[in-house]
Amino acid sequence: MKRRNHLYPAVAGLIAALSIAAAPVEAGKNTDTLVWATDRDNPIADPYYLNTRELVVIGHEVWDTLVIIDPKTADIKPLLATKWAWVGPTVLEMELRKDVKFHSGKVLDADDVVYTLNHASNKENAIANYALLAWIKNAEKVDEGKVRINLDRPFPPALAYLAGLGFIMQKGHYDNAPLRPDGKKDFGAVKPNGTGPYKITEVKPGESILMERNPLYFKDGFKGDPKISKILFRTIKDGNTRTAELMTGAIDWLWDVPKDQAERMEANPAIVVENAKTLRVAYLQFDATGQSGQKFFADKRVRQAVAHAIDREAITKNLVGPASQVIHAACHPDQFACSEDVQKYAYDPAKAKALLKEAGFADGFAFDIYAYREREFTEAVIGDLVKVGLRPRLNYVQYTAFTENVHKGRTPIAHGTWGSNSVPDVSAIAAHFFSQGPDDLTKDPEVARLIGEADSLTDPDKRKAAWHTVLSRIAAEAYWVPLFTYAKYYAYSKDLDFTPTADEIPQFFAAKWK
Repeated sequence: MKRRNHLYPAVAGLIAALSIAAAPVEAGKNTDTLVWATDRDNPIADPYYLNTRELVVIGHEVWDTLVIIDPKTADIKPLLATKWAWVGPTVLEMELRKDVKFHSGKVLDADDVVYTLNHASNKENAIANYALLAWIKNAEKVDEGKVRINLDRPFPPALAYLAGLGFIMQKGHYDNAPLRPDGKKDFGAVKPNGTGPYKITEVKPGESILMERNPLYFKDGFKGDPKISKILFRTIKDGNTRTAELMTGAIDWLWDVPKDQAERMEANPAIVVENAKTLRVAYLQFDATGQSGQKFFADKRVRQAVAHAIDREAITKNLVGPASQVIHAACHPDQFACSEDVQKYAYDPAKAKALLKEAGFADGFAFDIYAYREREFTEAVIGDLVKVGLRPRLNYVQYTAFTENVHKGRTPIAHGTWGSNSVPDVSAIAAHFFSQGPDDLTKDPEVARLIGEADSLTDPDKRKAAWHTVLSRIAAEAYWVPLFTYAKYYAYSKDLDFTPTADEIPQFFAAKWK
């Protein structure tokens, strides 16, 4: 629902208190510059080497993928590829457009696609979301306009993964990457060069990324002809500052606005406020092996106690927004093969206390919990855990530090979120977190084996049944506490013609001024 009203006094107070430097580029219709902001650092501008949601969004503005998912229908549509065909259970051939140019001016051909997919699927090159393309054995050139992608196993959602993550780079893009102090190439430091509707013209690490309309962009593709001249992403840490800048016109577009602020902003006639569903979920992830040194969560009873201690319904209703829903399985309900028919853990503090007592922790214990976004959500979780006698210590950090701590096994509990790179398939979340990769804190070989079986099935019904077995085991062992689906509050200028999409990839390339 969109709402426009008069300025709410509490928000006006934010503006009166604001004392900051001027925005790097003036926002709005008058300068034909769409300015958006979040609190997260983006020190580089390469979506393969930093998987913040901001760079996923920027990735789809600056680069193109072979195919794209239509967020309205979930259908796979052509983009850089005009058509494709499976010529065997593990061989996919794709024909390319002939009128595409990189921002450098080089015409796209099969060599660029082959180079990109072979680089991204090579584990030694360590892209941030390697697991999402690990099913690619290799890519090879058939001719200038056709590529063959060889899979190491049957993988039914291959096209959806190519749509979500397969940003095509120019051949040789990473070859001359500078060296890091450890002697390895710093691939993320290479100057951006895509084929997308916008090109990056300036990167201020941790501050801003400026994109300008690509005049050479092909006009008859899914993304169409971009209407706005410039898009500027800014990092603004303080939420009140972001809100105040939106009110004063220094910013045109925000998301992840806290519910209370969004409800206050509804009163401003210059602002449009919407709450919309996303493909993102929130979860608690346990160190089930004790590698963090805090071994409490190696005991299933303790994990189950935590699951029973959290009032997910209250958090969803009071903090997240009306488009959110409580979940029980390690997936998003809108993803293919996601099943909520798994063991559920109702809010039951008494049962949580009984399980803790049974596990030998009648007096509770202190432990570390790591989080990186929507602090108020984590604080609500902590409040519920305190009520059953636990003593969580919050480690609230930036996303890059959060993932580093997860990968190094330092997080007894990680309160994270996952948007699946907007891939509407269960494997984009459950396989990522339970296939013994760096984000897997469970390291259950049986779960990994079951996932391998599930994702090799091409029959849809058999694949759903196999994934149900996987999700049931994860829930029964309480390896995760799935919390809720994210619903984002968007707030943006009334001058902006913008429509949110559930894939959590705002289509700035389709936006225009009214």
